[in-house]
Amino acid sequence: MLDINLLRRDLDWVVAQLGRRKSPQPFLDVTRFQALEAERKQIQTATEQQQARRNALSKQIGQAKTRGEDAAALMAEVNGIGAAQQAGAERLALIQRELHAMLMALPNLPQASAPDGADESANVEVRRWGSPRVLDFAPRDHVELGSRLGLEFDTGALLAGSRFTFLRGAAARLHRALAQFMLDLHTREHGYTECWTPYIVNREILEGTGQLPKFRDEMFWVTRGGDEAQPEQYLISTSEIPLTNSVRERIVEAADLPIRLTAHSPCFRSEAGSAGRDTRGMIRQHQFDKVEMVQITTPDASDAALEQMVAHAEAVLQRLELPYRVLALCTGDMGFASAKTYDLEVWLPGQGAYREISSCSNCEAFQARRMQARWRNAAGKTELVHTLNGSGVAVGRALVAVLENHQQADGSVRIPAALRPYLDGLEVLAP
Repeated sequence: MLDINLLRRDLDWVVAQLGRRKSPQPFLDVTRFQALEAERKQIQTATEQQQARRNALSKQIGQAKTRGEDAAALMAEVNGIGAAQQAGAERLALIQRELHAMLMALPNLPQASAPDGADESANVEVRRWGSPRVLDFAPRDHVELGSRLGLEFDTGALLAGSRFTFLRGAAARLHRALAQFMLDLHTREHGYTECWTPYIVNREILEGTGQLPKFRDEMFWVTRGGDEAQPEQYLISTSEIPLTNSVRERIVEAADLPIRLTAHSPCFRSEAGSAGRDTRGMIRQHQFDKVEMVQITTPDASDAALEQMVAHAEAVLQRLELPYRVLALCTGDMGFASAKTYDLEVWLPGQGAYREISSCSNCEAFQARRMQARWRNAAGKTELVHTLNGSGVAVGRALVAVLENHQQADGSVRIPAALRPYLDGLEVLAP
C-alpha cells in the first residue's frame, strides 16, 4: 500500500508514476480523491473548532454554577456541539474507509531503474547463461516424453478437471528430487531458513501481500464445513504469502535483519483470464509446487538483496544445466506489489522458446505498510521493513525443463549431476 501522505504531498508525481504502469484505465480517480481529501480536512478543522468551543463552554458552565446562575442555555449548546461532532465522526469514518479502499487498489510505484513499457515486448534482456543444445533428432516436448515416465494428464483431468496433473513413478520421484535439491541449495549455501507453512490463510493475510482485494478471482477459497457465516479462507497461490506475513504486526530488531526464508509448497491458482493459454502439459496449472525465497531487509539493503535473490535462482538453473536468460520487467509487465522485478526464463526445446521459471521482486515498503511490519533503527525509531520474494524455482516447470533439455534420442532423460544424489545415483531416467 502506498503512503497516503505521499499522495497528499505530491499527487501529480504519484499519478505520473502510476502512469508508467501503462494501465488502459487510470488506477486512481483523482477528482474523487481530491473531493474526499477536501471534505476530510473540512471535517477535521470543524471538529477542532467545535472542541475548542466546547471546552470554553464547559469552563463557562462551571463558572455559572459556581455563581448560582442558570447554565441551561450553555449546556444546550454543548449538547448540540456533541451531536455535531458525532455526525462529523461518522462521516469521517466513511471517508477514511473510502480512502483506504482507494489505497488498497493502487499498485506499487515502479523504481526509476525499472524500464518503461506497456507489455512484455518492452522487457529488457540483462544476460544469458548456457546455450541451447543442438539436437541431432527432433525434440520431443515434455508431454510426449513424460507420457512414458509417469506424467498422467488424463488422470489429473479425471480427478480434478483440466489443468491438473497426476504424477506416478519416475515422474513423481523426479519432482520430489527437484524440490529437495532446491531446498538444500538455498538452506545450505544461500543462508535461508527452511519453513513449513499453512496452505490455507485468512483474508487479511492476502491483503498484506497484495493478492486481495484486486486478485480475488485468481484465488481458490473455502469456508469451514461449508458454513457461509464463517469468514472465507484462501488456498495460497505462493508460499510468499505466509512467509512474508510471518513478520506481520511485528517490530524486528536491526540485528535480526536480513531475514531469509524458504519453503516448498503447493500453489493454487484459478488462472482466471488465461483460457486458451498453455493448455498443453504442465506449464500453466491450477495446482503446482514451488520453492519460494523471501527476504525481509532494511530499506537501504533491499536493492542488493534483489540482485542476490536473482543469483540464488540462477544457481538452481545452473546446477541443473539449464540454459536461461534474465529479463528486467518493464513497468507495464510488473506485478501489483512490485517496485522492480527480474524474470528468469528457461529454454524449452519442445517449444523452441524461453519460458518463465522464476520471478524475483523487490516490493520495498508496499507490503510492509499493509502488514505493519517494522524494524527498529539505530536511533531506536521504528521504520517499515522492505520485503522481497522470488521463485527458487517453480518445481513443475523445472521438471519440464529437465525432461526437455536433457532428453536423448531414445526418449530417455539424462539426470543432471546435481540431482543424482537425490535419485540414488541414477544417471538416466528411462521409460
